[in-house]
Order: sequence, then structure tokens, then C-alpha cells
Amino acid sequence: MALTNRIGIIVDSFGVGVREGLKKAKAAGADGVQIYAVSGEMDPDHLTSTDRQELKAYIASLGLEISALCGDLAGHGFQDEAANPAKIAKSKQILDLALDLGTNIVTTHIGIVPEDTQSTVYLSMQKACEELGQYAHSKGAFFAIETGPERAAHLKSFLDTMSTKGVSVNFDPANMVMVTGDDPVQGVYTLKDYIVHTHVKDGVRYREIDPRLVYGALGFEGMDHAKIAEMASGGSGSAFAEVPLGEGGVPFGAYFRALKEIGYNGYLTIEREVGDNPQADIEQAVKYVKQF
Repeated sequence: MALTNRIGIIVDSFGVGVREGLKKAKAAGADGVQIYAVSGEMDPDHLTSTDRQELKAYIASLGLEISALCGDLAGHGFQDEAANPAKIAKSKQILDLALDLGTNIVTTHIGIVPEDTQSTVYLSMQKACEELGQYAHSKGAFFAIETGPERAAHLKSFLDTMSTKGVSVNFDPANMVMVTGDDPVQGVYTLKDYIVHTHVKDGVRYREIDPRLVYGALGFEGMDHAKIAEMASGGSGSAFAEVPLGEGGVPFGAYFRALKEIGYNGYLTIEREVGDNPQADIEQAVKYVKQF
């Protein structure tokens, strides 16, 4: 099996700022990059039209393109109806920025989809995602929900209620292994009609854990990336750990084969959220993926 997918790297994984991270991604062998675009220097509110043109030109000058932006607003996702109007507006801004920079994909977490399809939280999430999906669809773009907080079959049933595929999937196999214990290979086949972007990450699961303790939920703390990274560092008592590619529970040979079989030809974007030397881990990850 020969993969023909392009390799991406999340620039923020290097922890050195956007422009320096872009250089490191290029040096590591990436074809493209994903960048967080919620706050700081990439906040859409901080980037003028000229800024956007200059950044796009700089990325192109390195021989890179953007695989996706990350527009994850954390907190309770779209579970809290009172908070949703502001989050929807911000998400639309991030999508507009993505289009200005040459990508039509924004990845995000929406909160855990409840089992009860008539619950207030489920209906709030459904309403928010329908609005976002219609907006994205009107622009030929996608909000891509990251896998992990719920099992693939339940996420598919939620997506099937939408009127468009403007809300689709960013497939992260490690999140599934680490948190829900779901099978990422079967997950590819289950979500095949929705996958528009993927993360390449590996992990192990030591014991069962309530996904709400990881990803937050209304009535629980909100989702916090720093907290998740701490949980994934594999310290004493951890329920799971993110590990270098090939050392965890993601069966990459079967996973990549499944992606190929469903006709996925988009990015394989490397993410590294833990570790003392992310640059070395990312460089090794690029070599690992290129084996396929």
C-alpha cells in the first residue's frame, strides 16, 4: 500500500510562534500546515486584509499550503445555547479567515454529543451546527468536528440529521483509542462520507474514563487544551497517554489502508500535544508516515 496523501503538521505543536513554526514544519518535511486561529496573532480580529495577503504569500514562499485552520473555541463547545450566538459568530469569522488564506476547512470540537436526542443540550448543538453547516456549505467549505468525545456511530447519527455536509469530520484516531476505546479503523468506514481532514497521532488507554472529564460538558468544567495535554502526558494515575507514532494503540497500517479504501485523499496532519522535545517527535512522525 502506497500512500499518496500530503503530510501536514500543526504549527502550534512546536511551541515557537507561527512564523518560526512554519519554518520548522517545512524543515521537518511537511507539505502543509494547520494553525490555531482563535486568539493571539492568528485571531481573525487581529488580521487585516493586508495581513492575510502577506501571511498567505509567506506560507507559499516556503512551499507550504494550509491544510486547515483550528477554530476550536473550547469551553462547553456548542452545548450552552446562551453562549452559542457569540461562538457561532466567531466560528464564521475563522472560516472567512481560512478562505482568505487558501483553505476551506476549519477543525473544531463541538462538545460531547449527548445520547438523548431530545435533550436540551443535543438540540442546542444540533441548531448551532445546522447554522454553521449552512454557512460553510454556502462557501464551499467545512467545519470539521474532531473525533474522540463520542463513538463514531453516534457522531455519524448526529451528522446525518444535518441538511448539508458543511459540518463534517476531522478524524483523529488517537482520541478514539485514548478516550472512548472506539476502533479507529471501523470508525473510518462508519464516517467515510464525512471525513475531510485527519490528524496523525497515537495513544494508549490504561483504563476507562468518563469523556466528560476530558472534553468537558455542561454541568462539568469546560474543555481546556492545557488540561487535556496534562492528562495525556501519562503521569501517575493517568487514564490514557499520547505517545510517539507506532508506540500506541492506533493500528496505522490498517488505518491508512481504510482511508485509502474510502477514497480519502486529503491531509494527514501530525499533531503532538505532549513531550519534552516536540520537534524531534514531529520529525520522527514524518519519517514514520513516509514509510507507508
